[in-house]
Amino acid sequence: MAVPTIIAMVTTALYNVVDAAFIGRLSTEGTAGIGISFAYMTFIQALGFFFGHGSGNYISRALGAKDLSSASVVASVGFFTPFLLGIAAAVVCLFNLGGLSTLLGAPADVVPYANDYLRYIVLATPFMMSALTLNNQLRLQGNAQFGMVGIVSGSILNIVLDPIFIFGLDMGVSGASLATAISQLCSWGLLLYGTFRPQSVHIRVADFRPTPRVYYEILRGGLPSLFRQVFNCAAAVLLNYSAASYAPPGYEASAVAAFAVVTRIMMFSFSVVLGFCQGFQPVCGFNYGARLYGRVRESWLFATWVATAFLLFISALGMIFAPQIVALFRAEDPVLIEIGAATLRWQCAAFPLAGLFTATGMLFQNIRMTVPATLLSVCRNGLFFLPALVLLPLRYGMGGVQMAQAVADALTFLLAVPYAVWINRRLRCDMR
Repeated sequence: MAVPTIIAMVTTALYNVVDAAFIGRLSTEGTAGIGISFAYMTFIQALGFFFGHGSGNYISRALGAKDLSSASVVASVGFFTPFLLGIAAAVVCLFNLGGLSTLLGAPADVVPYANDYLRYIVLATPFMMSALTLNNQLRLQGNAQFGMVGIVSGSILNIVLDPIFIFGLDMGVSGASLATAISQLCSWGLLLYGTFRPQSVHIRVADFRPTPRVYYEILRGGLPSLFRQVFNCAAAVLLNYSAASYAPPGYEASAVAAFAVVTRIMMFSFSVVLGFCQGFQPVCGFNYGARLYGRVRESWLFATWVATAFLLFISALGMIFAPQIVALFRAEDPVLIEIGAATLRWQCAAFPLAGLFTATGMLFQNIRMTVPATLLSVCRNGLFFLPALVLLPLRYGMGGVQMAQAVADALTFLLAVPYAVWINRRLRCDMR
């Protein structure tokens, strides 16, 4: 289950890295512009993952209980709802791109570049939202391989189109945005096709029967993801404002760009862990639905140890080679490299702690323990990160902005430990 999901996650994160690398060859302001746009992307992810995880978790349990009819209804409602919401969001945002960029934290000299990147992303919003839903539905019903094909195909197309549009057609930042929009549309088509294969739960207009009960089931399974992504969006916006506010005078764009680069580096590394833990989710859902609690516990512990070991290795590399890694994106800007390298080292210091709270949060989400799942999911970039991002810079300036994520990771780990001990004991008791 994990291998295709890891490939899909890594490839998706890779095109974000490639976007930043190509735009970094043009200007610091362009790099900052795509960093500003990341907050809107997290908004898309918030709704896509909410409906994808909410409907997908229900589907996996329904399949385990042999209830195909209910699975089909929830799958259709889970797909069409974010598509319609995406259309509404695109209409609202498209006619006020400048206001949207400013709201997301863009300094004045970065607003035109943020507008250029947002334009085509906004147009593709309904397809991007519902594609995320489809991918998670396929993964959580055990068809991770086809989900991988859909996501990877779009990501590879994005990487191919980037230099053509950015440099060949001289479209600059707009070219990166158009490449992303086209690739996401292709992924959407492939993923939708995947739902019509014999072994998949089909998406049908006739099964789009939204009821309070269906949305309640989606809410129970998707609420942790929604809260996590909403806080991610708020964190991205506040990070943009903080980076610009505490930057050396005249280097606001360099500071925003530095955090944009580090965010993509960490996302790329963390995508392996997310992919691995998402491979654990259908195993957890199927076995929990079948009351095989020993398998649930064993797979959760395995996911936790593997994720932690990988993060230890990646963090060591990041600590040692931080300046060289950041310079790959914009070697011409020494201020960007200085701020980015320090930020990367701070985040790597606490990165290995994410293995435990990521796997444990996904366990709670899949066994419908919504409260602890939601709490763990919102702490890293919400309950702990946002206050740290506000309070630490008051004392340490830019250093406080740089260390905020590490402090949030450490506090989230401390919160997760007692939950992990408790659920481990409960699963052992249920095994008896």
